[in-house]
Amino acid sequence: MELSLKRLRMLRELARRGTMTEAAEALHYTPSAVSQQLSALEREVGVALLEHVGRRVRLTEAGQVLARHAVEVLAAEERARTALEQAREHLTADLTVGVLATLAGTLVPPALATLAERHPGVRVTTREVVPEETHAAVRDGDLDLAFVLDYPAVPGSGPPDPALESTVIGVEPLLLVTPRGAFGGGAAGDPRGAGDALDTRDDARDARNGLGSRDDGARTGLGPPVDLADLSEHTWVASGTGTEFGRVLLALCRAAGFTPRLAHQIDEQATAMAMVAAGLGVTMVAELAMALRPAGVDVFPFREPVERRITVIRKASTRDRPSEQAFLRAALDTAASLRLRKTPAGRTA
Repeated sequence: MELSLKRLRMLRELARRGTMTEAAEALHYTPSAVSQQLSALEREVGVALLEHVGRRVRLTEAGQVLARHAVEVLAAEERARTALEQAREHLTADLTVGVLATLAGTLVPPALATLAERHPGVRVTTREVVPEETHAAVRDGDLDLAFVLDYPAVPGSGPPDPALESTVIGVEPLLLVTPRGAFGGGAAGDPRGAGDALDTRDDARDARNGLGSRDDGARTGLGPPVDLADLSEHTWVASGTGTEFGRVLLALCRAAGFTPRLAHQIDEQATAMAMVAAGLGVTMVAELAMALRPAGVDVFPFREPVERRITVIRKASTRDRPSEQAFLRAALDTAASLRLRKTPAGRTA
């Protein structure tokens, strides 16, 4: 009897999720494809693994036994892959990394370039993911690593998952973006014309491409600090509460004593800033997004710093995998070149 790891993975997912549809979604297959593969697994082992109960299927006793062993077999396969990487003289591996749209055009490209330069044998495939699905995708092996965001000022959704390990890549401030002149202009004595905005964007692009970090002058082309509470009468251009960032914005504004008037629900920070430049409202963006800053806007820090933490998560069971460690080092070094802090403002490592 020869067992297929692919089919064992499908059986494990069915045991975890309870329905063929949910197992198929987790594995990026159709339900019929999963059903066919599990039928093939039944033929391989010579015993019924599934039984129909009405319109649903569930594992038989034998199916439950094999599913428990599948977890052990797949964990052993992970350990074997790590051991093989450690035994090679030159690092070669395939990694699938989950990226968020807000980082895909800023932090991720130079990190991948750094990894490719150091370890050309490590092949990385990236997949854009939504924050709500990221942890499950890594825990279930759909992704090897993934970038995630959290906001120190806003409580998380629950305790850490013991099956996952997280590494802080950097901390960056969130900034207020307003139409030009709406708050009396940008930095004192600096009306920030269109050419200035483009120069700052070029500086940020050079930093991302490893051509040097932004100096303090380019980094401080901001107006004076503002209080979030002073924005209660303004119209907002931002994500809705169906997204993680939208829920964070709502929580921050409510803590400041108001509910934001969301006129335009826009997820992409570059698009939101373009709408702000057209005078359609104000928005909140991360500092890395300044690389995409259009002409026609002013940018201000908040008097009480609002920050987000960029982390990379992976399975705790693969923490010794050399290719994952190499990816983390590349991401950390890239964040350092962009001058991201490792701890929130006012704290030390």
